Amino acid sequence: MKHALIITYYWPPAGGPGVQRWLKFVKYFRQFGVEPIVYAPENPNYPLVDENFSAEIPDDIKIVKHPINEPYRFAKLFSKKKTEKMSSGIISKKDSSAMEKLMLYVRGNFFIPDARVGWVKPSVKFLSQFIAENTVDVVITTGPPHSVHLIGMQLKKELNLKWIADFRDPWTTIHYHKSLRLNKTSARKHKELEASVLKSANIVTVTSPTTKKEFQMITDTPIEVITNGYDILPEITFKLDTAFSISHIGSLLSERNPEVLWKVLNEICTENETFKADLLLQFAGAVSDEVKQSLKKFQLDQNCTFLGYVSHSEALKLQHQSQLLLLVEINSAETRAIIPGKLFEYLAAKRPIIALGPKESDIEEIILETKSGKFFSYWSDAELKIEILKSYEAYKKGKLQIASEGIDKYSRSQLTQRMATLIKDV
Repeated sequence: MKHALIITYYWPPAGGPGVQRWLKFVKYFRQFGVEPIVYAPENPNYPLVDENFSAEIPDDIKIVKHPINEPYRFAKLFSKKKTEKMSSGIISKKDSSAMEKLMLYVRGNFFIPDARVGWVKPSVKFLSQFIAENTVDVVITTGPPHSVHLIGMQLKKELNLKWIADFRDPWTTIHYHKSLRLNKTSARKHKELEASVLKSANIVTVTSPTTKKEFQMITDTPIEVITNGYDILPEITFKLDTAFSISHIGSLLSERNPEVLWKVLNEICTENETFKADLLLQFAGAVSDEVKQSLKKFQLDQNCTFLGYVSHSEALKLQHQSQLLLLVEINSAETRAIIPGKLFEYLAAKRPIIALGPKESDIEEIILETKSGKFFSYWSDAELKIEILKSYEAYKKGKLQIASEGIDKYSRSQLTQRMATLIKDV
């Protein structure tokens, strides 16, 4: 049995997608000969909380915690709403106030690589003592926040341990990196730290093929793609929505605003009153003001339901009962590597997916491979309109469904088996 020390910022009761990847690995590791030990902050500042995730932690897993000091706590004294949005990743380029610009500048240039960097030194000291007193065969760090990787790098340097660096998202090429108002010195330091981590780790794991290609330009360290996935759950009892529901699960950020879709829906509503009466747009999660304004501009606000953040179990039910599932990624070259975790839960729900994103997105390959829906670029308004009308016609006949295939390899159990193999071979 290999003992793996997993260093993560996000851990239950944190909500959202950041916590799920390693919570699920921990859940299944023992089936594949890995004994997990989790290290997480004692007093974190999580933007989202979902107590339901705590029930998935195996009862006798060793969980070690140590305090963290976070600047977001103090920033809230000046602007609580903006701080919470920034901490959640909602960074608006439109109408940014002087305070918001200042906060972004401070965040980007004084806290490198991120606002949790103050946890690195005390964690290295604490874990050095812990490792001396406990069996640890492999250290695993998972980011973002990428400062967690600096803990792993330092532990490897001081204790000569095997170390796997897991990147749930890219580092310097992630879409919001350019919004941090970095000066030249700070931008260079990010690049240097990224290269140091990639070159120092024994193995790097990433969640998308594009990130692997980007990192291969920086390091010769072995890189493995292990995507996110879905849990095989007991059958969910649900009834399909009677409305022609198009549901988006998760945050819809300011730059993730598919106006091409709103335009197409507006056109169809204008041309077909029955379609307008049947249409229901459902949003579960934070939705930026820009998105809401766009929906109003295209006269769709009366067809919208904003549910806010819902628990994971509620999100799963919503996915199963929706007529169509909407997946949206920012239209940018930097987001081609982003494969949202919800895509895999969408696959498990087996409802047709309408996805929008940049050309050459890794999302498109998975949707085509699994025959789970259709992918469109932001310039495909004619094709998108045809697909929406085709789906609506099938819905009216009670025949809107898909026959997806090959999704088993994205189950959490199979993905954990792959990760366990890396841990044993490192």
